[in-house]
Amino acid sequence: MVEAAVWATIALVSVTVSFPFYLYGAWIIVENEPVTWAVLTRHLKYIVTGLVLTTGPVVLWMAPRLLDQLTGVQAMHAVFGVQAYAFLLFALTGIVRIFQAKYGHDLYGDPGQEVDIDDLHENMGAWRFRLRVGVIGYVLCWLVAYVLGVAQFALNYVLPAV
Repeated sequence: MVEAAVWATIALVSVTVSFPFYLYGAWIIVENEPVTWAVLTRHLKYIVTGLVLTTGPVVLWMAPRLLDQLTGVQAMHAVFGVQAYAFLLFALTGIVRIFQAKYGHDLYGDPGQEVDIDDLHENMGAWRFRLRVGVIGYVLCWLVAYVLGVAQFALNYVLPAV
């Protein structure tokens, strides 16, 4: 039981620490216009770090134990967590296309060009919509899954000790 509590605490800390990385990564994009290659790579360093801090505990500890401890809270935690990753994949379908269009027009290498991003491709609006919906969906589902995970942690490891 002590070993599970230790791993649960490590998972909770790791996922909790990931959120500031997501926020700072988003802030980098919001605060920098235009988005140059340097800005993009800096942004991705923080976002990927957040994803690793979240996905590591999911893959290494939470998912293998899911069926052994399936309760209502755990099931909802898993549903919202999987849905968050589904939204992330949806966002990636927009991100990849936007990246291809901007890279094709050398907007990362020569950001001084006066080009409206919507003029780069006829589907740019749809791709940007996918990106926004995916990111917002990911964050909202991530937050719900996080709250449910904290509740599960409290029910399993904090309250029984009291």
